[in-house]
Amino acid sequence: MRSLLDVLAFRYWLISLVVLFLKMFANSAVQGITRFRTKSFAWPEDAAMIRGAKAVERDPELVERASRCWRNDLENVPIYLFLGLGFVLAGGAPWWAAVYFATFTVARVLHTVFYLRAMQPWRNIAYQAGLLVCFALAVHIVVLLLTVQPL
Repeated sequence: MRSLLDVLAFRYWLISLVVLFLKMFANSAVQGITRFRTKSFAWPEDAAMIRGAKAVERDPELVERASRCWRNDLENVPIYLFLGLGFVLAGGAPWWAAVYFATFTVARVLHTVFYLRAMQPWRNIAYQAGLLVCFALAVHIVVLLLTVQPL
């Protein structure tokens, strides 16, 4: 019996999903490590766990950047994952899947690096590349739905 793992495009999608998970996890680690290094925490109960730590009204800049990057990921990554899965389920070609998924994944990794390092216009270019992939996926899905004959 065939499974989705037999579909090469699905494997590419899964690789992208795992890389994006690791990227987002690393972004969380940046927040935690920075809080411990600066001994600056958002809540008094968190600060109370570390000797010499304090609750602060404003997070260190790197924590704030990582937090905003997280929010940006939450606005973009889930949409991409749904569109990518839709592309796979609509029978999208593995070659196109590799192009779309690799481009989006690299763009989001670069977006995070550029966000954390305050690198404009590179951050915006990476963001736009990811957004372009989402629009391309959406259009490609519609084309597939209109041109592929149902069984």
